[in-house]
Amino acid sequence: MAIGINTLGLYRQGSSVLHRVSAWAKLIGLVVLGAASIWLQSRWWLVLAVLGLVVVGYLVAGFPVGLMFKQLRPMIWLLVFIAVMNWWSFDWQRGIAVPGMIATLVAAAGLVTLTTPMSALIDVVVRAVGPLRRFGVDPERVGLTLMLGIRCVPVVAGLASEVREAQIARTATHSFRAFAVPLLVRALRDADAIGDALVARGFDD
Repeated sequence: MAIGINTLGLYRQGSSVLHRVSAWAKLIGLVVLGAASIWLQSRWWLVLAVLGLVVVGYLVAGFPVGLMFKQLRPMIWLLVFIAVMNWWSFDWQRGIAVPGMIATLVAAAGLVTLTTPMSALIDVVVRAVGPLRRFGVDPERVGLTLMLGIRCVPVVAGLASEVREAQIARTATHSFRAFAVPLLVRALRDADAIGDALVARGFDD
């Protein structure tokens, strides 16, 4: 069943191989990648190899690699902090592998939303959760919640990048307040627009 809220997503039309891969396969791939992250956390060379595959995925889909790095840019300091903490607490291998895996997951989630209509992603989750309806679970709401969560990662990253660039262009400073306040305002404005779209489509009850 199509819920019809592609306007909420980041989907970019295309005819690449990745655009033609089913939403089922892409979501299963994300789940497998997430599960594998536990096993990969001490195997930095494999993490970099997987990240390389994600980079290839962006190129195959017809997107510039810069688009992937633009999504990751707002996370750079967080990734650096995670790298330092893991290096200090464990070893340099984990200091590379753990932040590398986080970056890989975020980039992969962004690639999925760019190459798959949001309605198709929601339909997959709705069908997967369908058997739980007898236990009082609303599959449509579960699907919508999960997909909005996936969508928020690249959206907030993009907003943060735009706010940072505007901040530097205006003042050439790195004030946290000057960065956080506009980001919060824009994020809330985006959330409000999403809420209006959901209400218009009958998701207000």
